[in-house]
Amino acid sequence: MNIAGKRVLITGGSSGIGLSLTRILLAKHAKVAISGRRAEVVAEAVRSLQTEGAEIHGIAADVATTEGRAATLEQALAALGGLDVLVNNAGGVRAGRLENTDESELQTMIDVGLTAPVLLTRAALPALRKSGDAMVVNVSSGIALVGVPFYATYAAVKAGLARFSEALRRELKGEGVHILIVYPGGTDTPMMKSNHAGPELGFSRESVTAVADAIATGIETGAFEVIRGGETRAQMIALNRDDPAAVDERFLGLKPALEEAVKDHSAL
Repeated sequence: MNIAGKRVLITGGSSGIGLSLTRILLAKHAKVAISGRRAEVVAEAVRSLQTEGAEIHGIAADVATTEGRAATLEQALAALGGLDVLVNNAGGVRAGRLENTDESELQTMIDVGLTAPVLLTRAALPALRKSGDAMVVNVSSGIALVGVPFYATYAAVKAGLARFSEALRRELKGEGVHILIVYPGGTDTPMMKSNHAGPELGFSRESVTAVADAIATGIETGAFEVIRGGETRAQMIALNRDDPAAVDERFLGLKPALEEAVKDHSAL
């Protein structure tokens, strides 16, 4: 896909991966609308992105709600005049033992990270079909590929989004709408500030620019997936497939330190 001139909607675009991706796509002459829950944060993001010739629009809405999804899509279509690329990037996390996590926090992860992308994609499909050269980019997580203790619901949400993406890609094959699934590893974003686990516990940090660059390349090349984490992540994925008991044992030794390091990890 040639990004120049493409009309792009990015949820959760006011910070982190979404903000960095927006900056890259604008530099490639895309027209972009970003959405986020907090009006002041969205407005500040738009101000930071405004450069000569850049077409950037901000939408304050919560995609976890029916009303927020409707407002997001309606305002994006009005501002952009159509839609070529939908990036489902908004998400939230609350780490910790399942039985110690509030039901409301579990439900929020599901609503934002799985329900919202499914329903927003469904609503956007008529506009995407009109494009004739369209794409949906779903931002999952490396935890969808290798489950990590104390992230059970987050893993379920992100794995669900991944399989939704794969199935929908096949459903829409030959119909002008491609689906790209992205598996970031630990990324240096505001969402990770309350996670105190380091590389020794499997949480290395990659720059947000590197992840966003990889996503932009995936869009341009029509990739099926973008997996970050390099050879280390590839080896863990292979081991998890071939000898999951070995991965279980590895995490068993890390559990006490990991539980302590992620007990305050919350970005909802």
